[in-house]
Amino acid sequence: MNKKYLKLNLQHFGDKTLYEMKQNMATIGQQLQKTEGELSQKAIDPSASMDDIQALQKSKDDLKARFDVIKDQHDQLETEQKAKFAAKDNIKNITDPAEQKMKAKSDMIKAVMANKPVPADVRQALGDDNSTGGEKFLPKTVSNDIITEPTVKNQLRGISTFTQITNLEIPKISFTLDDDEFIADTETAKELKTKGDTVTFGRHKFKVFAGLSETVLLGTDANVVATVERALQSGVAAKEKKVAFADSPKTGEEHMSFYSTENEIKTVEGEDLYKAIKKAIADLHEDYRENAKIVMTYADYMDIIEVLANGNATLYSAQPEQVLGKPVEFVDAAKHPIIGDFSYSHYNYDIATTQYERDKDVKTGIEQFVVTAWFDHQIKLASAFRIVEVTPAP
Repeated sequence: MNKKYLKLNLQHFGDKTLYEMKQNMATIGQQLQKTEGELSQKAIDPSASMDDIQALQKSKDDLKARFDVIKDQHDQLETEQKAKFAAKDNIKNITDPAEQKMKAKSDMIKAVMANKPVPADVRQALGDDNSTGGEKFLPKTVSNDIITEPTVKNQLRGISTFTQITNLEIPKISFTLDDDEFIADTETAKELKTKGDTVTFGRHKFKVFAGLSETVLLGTDANVVATVERALQSGVAAKEKKVAFADSPKTGEEHMSFYSTENEIKTVEGEDLYKAIKKAIADLHEDYRENAKIVMTYADYMDIIEVLANGNATLYSAQPEQVLGKPVEFVDAAKHPIIGDFSYSHYNYDIATTQYERDKDVKTGIEQFVVTAWFDHQIKLASAFRIVEVTPAP
């Protein structure tokens, strides 16, 4: 049978799905195989007439021509679909910014885990285009995401200052007056005189590990990215909180802790926690008192409520600010309440040197996606804070 004739009569196959075409090929292929078997049997049968053999040969040729036409159309459709999938898989062909960002993050993670270089189009999609001279292994977009909205929460995120500037140096006071005595708070004036009027941020290295199983790594882009970012965000937030409330800071990290003797934050004492907090708020200079917030444990706050309520349940439903006079952030790591203007608590990340690496736990088979980051936490003015302690009356 003429193939051109067959193509005209099989145009409806073009509207079928790839799966339906595969079924059609299987059906005609089975018929062709059966006819070829019958033809072989007739050819060796002396009693079979030539007319029967020629009829089977014609039927075989017809089925073979049909099979070839369907296969051609199947192969063409399969090639087109593969091309579409490949185009969609290309970051540059993804129009949705959120989907493009998700794909780029996933490609970056998988490249790192496979010990391969991160493709240029991936870096470009994440804001780290190599053509501009940027050689950073951690794209800016990913860095921004890592220090926002963590699963493990650092409550200081909402009240402290956060920046991402390499070799940051800033003034402790953001304004000056044409007067030598412009600083009304004598404690602040003394601090500036003894410690200087600028803050220079250092680079303190730490690592966070995100465990990835093979099933997650081979899964969807969304699952890979969500798993890694959740772990890294949580780890970074936990590190931020740990250094800020460390009772015994690591060597070189003493300046990061509110409780470190190096910062010399003034301690205010009272016979009970409520009175001590009130006293500490009043002890702050008005420049800091207006924007002051209280960081304390929830357990300490409930102790205050229990004493003040004296059996009256109404106080339990009151907002902490109504009870203590200033907004409250509950942090379990705050062994002693801290009161002050937390805009003078400043975190800075050195994103120019932050990088991603990989490691493998051979005992469990879990791949570790590792971020190595450098950051610093500076308490810009110790005089902007007070630490509260209770000293019961004798």
